[in-house]
Amino acid sequence: AAHRIAPWVVTTDDHEVSNNYAGAISQDKNVTPEEFLKRRAIAYQVYYENMPLRRSSLPKGPDMQLYRGLSWGALAGFSVLDTRQYRTDQPCGDGLKKPCPGVFAPEATLTGAAQEKWLTDSLRTSRARWNVVPQQVMMAPIDFLPGPEMTVSMDQWSGYAASRNRLLNFVRDAKVKNFVTLAGDIHSNWAADLQPEFFDKKSPVVGAEFVGTSISSSGDGSDKRPETERIMADNPHIRFYNNQRGYVLCTLTPDQWQSDYRVVEKVSVPNAPVKTHSKFIVENGKPGVQKA
Repeated sequence: AAHRIAPWVVTTDDHEVSNNYAGAISQDKNVTPEEFLKRRAIAYQVYYENMPLRRSSLPKGPDMQLYRGLSWGALAGFSVLDTRQYRTDQPCGDGLKKPCPGVFAPEATLTGAAQEKWLTDSLRTSRARWNVVPQQVMMAPIDFLPGPEMTVSMDQWSGYAASRNRLLNFVRDAKVKNFVTLAGDIHSNWAADLQPEFFDKKSPVVGAEFVGTSISSSGDGSDKRPETERIMADNPHIRFYNNQRGYVLCTLTPDQWQSDYRVVEKVSVPNAPVKTHSKFIVENGKPGVQKA
């Protein structure tokens, strides 16, 4: 029914194959890369057969062309990423950790070199009003540890700082117009400013990020968690955090992007009403998230 009423643009994350997988590396250390690629080949075939994908994405064994560009006239260009198939292994042993040297290794990558070049080339030549990057994991870091030290997710862009910084420095230097990233994965709602150096107040804002929650998984959730106020205080680039279930409705015009965070209080109750919790905008030519 959902596919009948609207066009869909899809890409995978990890659970279509295996939790937190990285390229040919399984989270289960007892599984060899050869064994894992057999599983990945089956998973990609099943995904292709059940999702609205063009023939260009037809899998070839364990390989599937998922990153691609689409346009909505002159209004928006979409650079859809694949941050699982080509990534290097998560640094520091994965998980929520204090950054180790592997986080800053220039060879560490979420996208692989070919996809990274494709993305920057696409952004450099784009004539769209809005340059949108739908992808899997949150780009803005979240420091979960109180005080001057920090812990961040090794599975998100924060575990691949050199890769992320190359991209955001490019967005700044190439003056990419109206750069917006979309992400999910973490079963919660977030909105954030994107900066080449996130914890440097002098670093310019070069884009905006909107992270959508899960539709129903992880239970009812809550509007706020005990650590919400501290997280907001320790992460000045974060503009919004909410732990309920729902989705983000994004409306684009030539002058403005608006993101409406739609949530339900309880997914455990049938026919619970959906409401708009918060609205945020990005103005044309003014990077960053503003409260509507």
